[in-house]
Amino acid sequence: MTDAIKYLCDIYRSPKDGDMYLYVLKSDGLSRVPEALTARFGQPKHVMTLLLREGRKLARVDVEKVKAALDSQGFYLQLPPPKDDYMTDINKHNSKLM
Repeated sequence: MTDAIKYLCDIYRSPKDGDMYLYVLKSDGLSRVPEALTARFGQPKHVMTLLLREGRKLARVDVEKVKAALDSQGFYLQLPPPKDDYMTDINKHNSKLM
């Protein structure tokens, strides 16, 4: 199997959190995703099919990290970026003023 075909991925977005994405091999589908993760993730919404290859840039994650997770566990879960504590504190303060 060539590297190009090996890393043809389907990417799904979580309906519970729009910044949470699940990468799976197109050939496996969601079959290797644990039930507990599926319950937390919600009904996956297909976003795109993408070929992961060396040198490809992804918005928030390193391609090699995704490929390694696909090889070892059959999926990669991209979590939302951490919230800026400073902005969270400002939001809390502002909501108390209302």
